[in-house]
Amino acid sequence: MGNLWLGAIAGFVVTVILGWWFPLLSHLAGGLVAALIARGGVSRGALAGFLSGLLGGIVLVVMAVFAGAAAGGALGGGAAGVFGAFLGGLLGAIVGLVLAVVVNIIGIIAAVIGGAIGGAIFR
Repeated sequence: MGNLWLGAIAGFVVTVILGWWFPLLSHLAGGLVAALIARGGVSRGALAGFLSGLLGGIVLVVMAVFAGAAAGGALGGGAAGVFGAFLGGLLGAIVGLVLAVVVNIIGIIAAVIGGAIGGAIFR
């Protein structure tokens, strides 16, 4: 039996490295790597993939909220001054949060699938 948390962290690193170029496939590859290190079957691989996808998703949510707030503030500030920047930043952060949560759920599902496949292969 391997280390579940070490597998999840290694899968997270793979997800982050590949995420810029292959967003959905990076979660799948991260789940496979997590299952490879976690060892122990399909359920343990799926759990390691889930944790890997969750860690990657947390980073995604934080980045999306900041990017949405910055974009909304810049667009709102140019149009309506200080209040427009505040309102635009707030709306941008909310939109960024909603989009990031939706993408995060899809990424976690892909990481669990990758972890389950990896757990079946690397048993």
